[in-house]
Amino acid sequence: MKMRMIKLNPDFLVKAIQGKTASFASNLPDDAELLDIKYDLFSKQVFAIVRSDSFEDVADTYPTPELNITYTSSAKPQPKLEPKPVTKPEPKPLASVKPEPKPAEKAPATTSQDVRAVEEEFSPEQRELLSFTADGDYVLIKPTQYLKAEWNEINDVVKSLGGRWVKGDFSSYWEIPPE
Repeated sequence: MKMRMIKLNPDFLVKAIQGKTASFASNLPDDAELLDIKYDLFSKQVFAIVRSDSFEDVADTYPTPELNITYTSSAKPQPKLEPKPVTKPEPKPLASVKPEPKPAEKAPATTSQDVRAVEEEFSPEQRELLSFTADGDYVLIKPTQYLKAEWNEINDVVKSLGGRWVKGDFSSYWEIPPE
């Protein structure tokens, strides 16, 4: 199987997902398979990687070739769907229902006291580099700037408190469970 990259217009892709797209001419073969799709926020371009046995051979040393999709407007106007009239359902007779007693709700385990206690574990220099918040059952510690050599020291303190580093796509943080 050979791979190719396709550049798509993001507006066209959104309309296609919504089912509002017009027809378009494509030079893709019938056996094309979608492998990956990515959106480049800076260039406002959608890149799709497809593969097919019908593509021409290209040496591995060359970059993945690009295919151009040409967009054409449909000659036939698409039929507009008319909304169906809304009918109100028949009212149901009321039944006598006794409300069930609700179980006693737990107070959130993490409070501002827990956050303060965790803050006290760090040196004043480290506290300046971090923000502390309570979220559900955890105390979240987020770096306020890029941490260089300080990261290892802070990570050791968090691990000693039973916490762990949570790596995310856009933001990463430490979480410490309540004691």
